[in-house]
Amino acid sequence: MSITTLKQALEQGIAPWADDQILDDSDPSVTIYFDKFPVTRGHFLFVPKTNTPQDIANCLAFAYEVGNHNTRDFNVGMNVGAFAGQTVMYPHIHLIFRYEGDVEDPRGGVRNVIPSKGNYLKSKESDNVDK
Repeated sequence: MSITTLKQALEQGIAPWADDQILDDSDPSVTIYFDKFPVTRGHFLFVPKTNTPQDIANCLAFAYEVGNHNTRDFNVGMNVGAFAGQTVMYPHIHLIFRYEGDVEDPRGGVRNVIPSKGNYLKSKESDNVDK
């Protein structure tokens, strides 16, 4: 049986989010949670109430809007499937506020999911050094 709603995912223990993590549940298609294991101050999860492309798109748009309204620098992303790092098997979008100095070299942003591929400029620089 496939999980088609957030309510089902919560009832079946697939979605680990708790009521005390809810930041906002007023939107008809999205629930916003505080991340239980935040990587920065300002790490939120935008979770679709139904597992549909439209509600997932609404989550992405809502996360972007919240990020853009509250901070200058942020990442928005989604892990889809175990090989992509997904550990909670119900769709959700991460909004992560970014701060100066939170990582040594932020270049590459989401490309850093593959550490050696994150900073493509660095490999170009080293290519130029060798030539």
